[in-house]
Amino acid sequence: MHIHILGICGTFMGGIAALAQAGGHRVTGCDAQVYPPMSDQLQALGIGLIEGFDAAQLDLVPDLWVVGNAISRGNPLLEAILDAQQPYTSGPQWLAEHVLAGRWTLAVAGTHGKTTTSSMLAWILEQAGRRPGFLIGGVAQDFGVSARLGDSELFVVEADEYDTAFCDKRSKFVHYRPRTAILNNLEYDHADIFPDLAAIETQFHHLVRTVPRSGRLIVPAGSAALQRVLQRGCWSELEHFDDPAGWSARGGEQEFDVLRGGSAVGRVSWQLMGEHNRSNALAAVAAAAHVGVEPEAACRGLGRFQGVRRRMQWRGSSDGVDVYDDFAHHPTAIATTIAGLRRARPQGRILAVFEPRSNTMKLGSMKQSLPVALAQADLSLGYAGGIDWDLAQALAPLGARARAHRDMQALVDDVVRSARPGDHVLVMSNGGFGGIHERLLRALQQRAAASARGAGPAGTAGA
Repeated sequence: MHIHILGICGTFMGGIAALAQAGGHRVTGCDAQVYPPMSDQLQALGIGLIEGFDAAQLDLVPDLWVVGNAISRGNPLLEAILDAQQPYTSGPQWLAEHVLAGRWTLAVAGTHGKTTTSSMLAWILEQAGRRPGFLIGGVAQDFGVSARLGDSELFVVEADEYDTAFCDKRSKFVHYRPRTAILNNLEYDHADIFPDLAAIETQFHHLVRTVPRSGRLIVPAGSAALQRVLQRGCWSELEHFDDPAGWSARGGEQEFDVLRGGSAVGRVSWQLMGEHNRSNALAAVAAAAHVGVEPEAACRGLGRFQGVRRRMQWRGSSDGVDVYDDFAHHPTAIATTIAGLRRARPQGRILAVFEPRSNTMKLGSMKQSLPVALAQADLSLGYAGGIDWDLAQALAPLGARARAHRDMQALVDDVVRSARPGDHVLVMSNGGFGGIHERLLRALQQRAAASARGAGPAGTAGA
């Protein structure tokens, strides 16, 4: 079967492309914006990519059009497909019908940590010899890809609450019908499609309804929103983590015992930062236990886990300044990421460089939370291009510890002028951010070269 994917360069749809190709289908696709890591993955797979959404693509005559949720009515190719009454489906529905049917699906849902926890769980199963399939919204360093079919009945899927497609406004995860489901946390997000937290809770309730009574829900203790979800109905086994009576951790962030009901069942020793990752680990170990992986073995596997690209990923060091890349874009994730870096790297300042790029942030619905989210950074530098609210005004409570720039070059120059040897530059965005990581490292290197020649700091040279 020839399938043509609209919006193929999104992390989810790019994963669908990889799975379809591995399943023997001929795959092509189109998109308007391309950036790593998905563009690299598609190129490596040899999947044909067309730039843009010209209606002339109807001439490809695929057997099925798979439409990503970034594609809206008015898109010229989508309108041509509808006018021609061509067969089409959404990515989640295609996944459910062609990949997940008949398999033991382990779904990871929640506002934060889905990608990392999904990657941990897939890696645990891999290390236990279970050879799972997976579809994750990022690229785990250990696998090098975001999706694969796998060689067993097990399939790990990052279960996103975002809407399915232009024709299906339910959350993606209602299609997956998991037997094991992690509900990692729940906060308000996606202001472009959900009016309030209660609307998202309803979607999580729909997910809970699809888990069989022989299935298992794995939920953190202390989440009021998730407790409200479960009060609306729970028909499956229920386990809690971050709970002394359930799954808990004892120790630090990088060396800790995993406890089940107060008894130690394994020990994790790794290089990941942050309390949030310790919680993610507990959820992954608990989910793996549901499919028969002993906690001790799961903990050993996590000790070899290398993390996920763009999740506190060290990109390099230049002129004594370390540059990190992180996907954080929700205020809670921003605060958690900064806190994790602060604990792991107590020496040196943290310069938070961020782009409010998500649809929620672009709408400005969380701008009042930014000063609190950035409070632990020594200096915050934000990119205001692409938003129509006043970022500088939103950051005003931070005083001289925050600045906003509408020009990318001005932002790069400001970071390079401000950074000192021993500093940590933490770049946060859910997009490509104009390749700012490489630009910063290059400019810092040129600054060092200029200083060595006796020319003094070269804050703007060659950035």
